[in-house]
Amino acid sequence: MLAGKLKTVDSLGETPRAANRAAPGRLWGGEFRSGRARAVIYARLRTQIISLERRPGDPIVESQIASDYGVSRTPVREAVLRLADEGLIEIFPQSGTFVARIPLGSLPEAIVIRKALELTSVQRAAERATRSQAVAISAILERQREAKRANDRDAFHLADEGFHAAIAEASGYPGIWKLVSQVKVHVDRYRRLTLPQRGRMERVIAEHSRILMGIEAGDARGAAAAMAAHLDGLAADIADIRRLNPNYFVEAESAFA
Repeated sequence: MLAGKLKTVDSLGETPRAANRAAPGRLWGGEFRSGRARAVIYARLRTQIISLERRPGDPIVESQIASDYGVSRTPVREAVLRLADEGLIEIFPQSGTFVARIPLGSLPEAIVIRKALELTSVQRAAERATRSQAVAISAILERQREAKRANDRDAFHLADEGFHAAIAEASGYPGIWKLVSQVKVHVDRYRRLTLPQRGRMERVIAEHSRILMGIEAGDARGAAAAMAAHLDGLAADIADIRRLNPNYFVEAESAFA
């Protein structure tokens, strides 16, 4: 079963970093409706888990979260159960509730699925992208360069997401990115672990630049080759990242079985 959609922006339009910094009481004045509370708590927890603000193995204390948001435990429990369905939280009745470790078995398959979808997306973008769409993609890449210079990994990751989403938009099939987002939830946590590597951000920018060059030139084959190399490189780093962060991963079968 596919994992749920990645929320890079919550329903109020806040970026994850802004949402994480804000105190719930000040944002909401304690006036939650149950459905609204569940949606907000779910989105915030999901963002925190994917960004590694809440790390694999960290406890999830429902009573504390309920207190922070000024709500009963019911919407918190409902949000936690939804995240458990996505494989982001593990519930052990006798031990507690914890952020799930990243299942190694799901990463290669998720990257293969993503690659198949994004090759179609980038080929079509190279064939049909307007000048303004190419300029928009280029502007996102420039934001990624700025984030790299500032060593702002959160901003870098958001620009990375925006780059790939903009390619899907230019392809004429923006739904492709929605499908990609459904399968890459654990890949996103893994990707966060790659960013501190020496030269990693520079490498991503160089790879994105080659993809953009293919789109701007109308070279569908070249753009697809650049995208394939970009995503294959992500898969090639799994063993090294696991070795550096052994407690963040678990040997597990594919999440898509």
